[in-house]
Amino acid sequence: MATVYFTASSLDGFIVDDAGSLDWLTTRTIDVDGPFGYKAFETGVGALVMGSATYEWLLANQPGEWMYGQPTWVLTHRPQIIAEGHPVTVHTGTVTYLHPQLVEAAGDRDVWVMGGGDVGAQFVAAGLVDELIVSYAPCSLGSGAPVLPVRSEWRVAESGVNGDFVCVRWVRARD
Repeated sequence: MATVYFTASSLDGFIVDDAGSLDWLTTRTIDVDGPFGYKAFETGVGALVMGSATYEWLLANQPGEWMYGQPTWVLTHRPQIIAEGHPVTVHTGTVTYLHPQLVEAAGDRDVWVMGGGDVGAQFVAAGLVDELIVSYAPCSLGSGAPVLPVRSEWRVAESGVNGDFVCVRWVRARD
């Protein structure tokens, strides 16, 4: 069991552009069954957590029934954003308080820290992320929301190519 920040990034380290768009990402080719692909990763996930911006992006771009079967938490002070029928739990406290609940819900599988850099940074700053898996798209955005806006140290565990992406699994460098 690990807590994993699984995400994508532009070459210059942004997860969304200044307009909050992921067009630079969603127009690229990646094999969901390939190396570092989503399907293999998702089968090992027992619980997930995301911020309100990621949740609202999912609402706008993948409307309808909730797409995840795993227990899900959304970090937000705006519980009214949760769509009726979505089986998600709102959390307004610290990630250090939430993390044991995520681990318990995940059982023997991984916790997925999903989406934006702010949520990833909260978990990383608290020392709770074991692995960082980033798929780097062949573009630069120049500005936007950083994929990990906190100082941290990592070492490469493995890397590969999947479609248009260079993918890297990083593990936390421990003292």
